[in-house]
Amino acid sequence: MARTRVRIPALVALSAALLLTAACGGDKAGSDKASDDAPAKSSGEPGKDRPVVVVTTTWEGAFAKAAGAEDVKVIVPQSVHHAPDYDPKPSDLAAVAKADFVLYAPFEPYAAKIKEAAGSKAKLVEVNLDNDPDKVKAEVDRLGALFGTADAATKWKSGFDTEYGKLNKDLQAVRPGGKSPAVVSQVFTAWSAKLAGATVVGTYGPEAVTPAQLAELSAKKPALVLDNAHMSTGTVLPDSGARQVKIVNYPGEDLDLLPVYRNAAAELKKALGGS
Repeated sequence: MARTRVRIPALVALSAALLLTAACGGDKAGSDKASDDAPAKSSGEPGKDRPVVVVTTTWEGAFAKAAGAEDVKVIVPQSVHHAPDYDPKPSDLAAVAKADFVLYAPFEPYAAKIKEAAGSKAKLVEVNLDNDPDKVKAEVDRLGALFGTADAATKWKSGFDTEYGKLNKDLQAVRPGGKSPAVVSQVFTAWSAKLAGATVVGTYGPEAVTPAQLAELSAKKPALVLDNAHMSTGTVLPDSGARQVKIVNYPGEDLDLLPVYRNAAAELKKALGGS
């Protein structure tokens, strides 16, 4: 995943616009918030019962939803492939101002700036974005405890374990010769190798592969290269015979994490020669 940043002058201007709008207190401002900030509309309800959660991307949003959060507002739309291209709108800042929690990843330094610009008293929560199953469940547990939704988090984990086990079993059934394939993985897609029961013989990224790395990784004779669809550097090991598979880390707008695993399994199954 690429490091993300937002231009601070834009945030300052947006903050000023937000304060001016609030000072006017007109009906038009109220109608704008009603349409733009619908996911945060329950802020008038007791936060301890239904926390209002604002997240930077759908990835954090999926973690929050898995942990039991129901009122989740995503700042960066899924359609924005590179988050640095996105400038927060006044409605985004308004949503942050009403949040109980703001979730962000350590490589997204603009999250704190968004909170500061909106004057929010929300709790900033750093999320470890890694789709490794053990790390996912640990984060869901932690967030469930923070949100007061531990029961919902436990229920989600049970369903996740069932689905993950099924996908893993299906992929093991199509491995050539029943053996664990050797793979080279981008550093943020190693979780998909684990899903397939593959052996990671080398990693690369997030920078482009250097000639020295190319020679070293090719010498490992991997069957697959697991590329990061969100920050692909093109064909990683040309002329090596390895089949490159694009792995998607981010969930969709429904903030459902399970399709990420299903889609990865489908791509890996095709690459391994399955139907």
